[in-house]
Amino acid sequence: MSKVDEITREKWIMSTFPEWGTWLNEEIENEEVKQGSVAMWWLGCTGIWLKTPGGCNLTVDLWCGNGKRTHGDGKMKVGHQMANMCGARAMQPNLRAVPFVLDPFAVKSVDAVLATHYHQDHMSAEFASHVIKSNMTTVNQDGEEIPVPFIGPKKSVELWEKWGVPADRCITVKPGDVIKIKDIEIIALDSFDRTCIVTTDSQGEDREELTGVCPTDMDDKAVNYLIKTPGGNIYHSGDSHYSIYYAKHGKDYDIDVAFGSYGENPVGMQDKMTSVDILRMAEALGCKVVIPIHYDVWTNFMADINEIKVLYEMKKDRLGYEFHPFFWEVGGKYVYPADRDKKAYHHRRGFEDCFEAPQNIPFRSLL
Repeated sequence: MSKVDEITREKWIMSTFPEWGTWLNEEIENEEVKQGSVAMWWLGCTGIWLKTPGGCNLTVDLWCGNGKRTHGDGKMKVGHQMANMCGARAMQPNLRAVPFVLDPFAVKSVDAVLATHYHQDHMSAEFASHVIKSNMTTVNQDGEEIPVPFIGPKKSVELWEKWGVPADRCITVKPGDVIKIKDIEIIALDSFDRTCIVTTDSQGEDREELTGVCPTDMDDKAVNYLIKTPGGNIYHSGDSHYSIYYAKHGKDYDIDVAFGSYGENPVGMQDKMTSVDILRMAEALGCKVVIPIHYDVWTNFMADINEIKVLYEMKKDRLGYEFHPFFWEVGGKYVYPADRDKKAYHHRRGFEDCFEAPQNIPFRSLL
């Protein structure tokens, strides 16, 4: 049979996705984190993988799904949180703009699965299934071997349980709760995700009526995290908007690296922090490095990180900023504090061993 005859749509899908195969899985597995350090990889959207010297592996908001894949009937679900927010009815054109850089089914070890909230691009049924079926275990603060826990606010736990994650594998957290695993400490903090506040259980016509009703408790729907590691304290803000209460978190905790959800909000929508918000968040938190995320994934919210860079240069001396932004790439590694002074990431360029082996060229002047 010829190559052309052998090819099918199914074979193409299986040979192509995830686009990075197990490249990143292998990199994370092989990474030896030095004492006094923490290694992090950006998985796309707000997904972060953290690894410590003690071999603790955490995922925060790991997600491996899609946005829109068809125009359908051209209508948004009437109870979608963004329809609730602004009354829009036309289909939101949020197509996924970045590749899958991690194979969730090839993960061999993880110590905890964290979610900041229960929106579809921050939790993964696929990864949950793999973790459960693989019988992965970790060690708690008492040195006891336990099944890998799923950690998140009440609504995230409800969704995991709906998917089939056993209730005794889930840990519901609210601001102030502390969980210790191996050589890290996870502190749940207040979220400022106002889009989450207008999220209803139903996205249909029977959605909850929010008009004139005092908002439900944010703590049930979303949390931010401070993750204390041997290499520094990492602040993950989930999908939080800007809040002056960031200053409270900054006074309560020493924060080294802060992640903020950045994006170019369409007219009539406020779902991501702007460039100004990212800088204000970093200043309020008193962090040393701020890293914008989330702007990468949705075609209708993509933003230019140079806007942050320009505003930072305009303001840093006048306002006395003691932090700087770092501009990452999806799939890239960031090690703190070793990479603390870096301003931008570039994937490894390769060819380090050029001219170390004999060439095979007609003549050198060709070069």
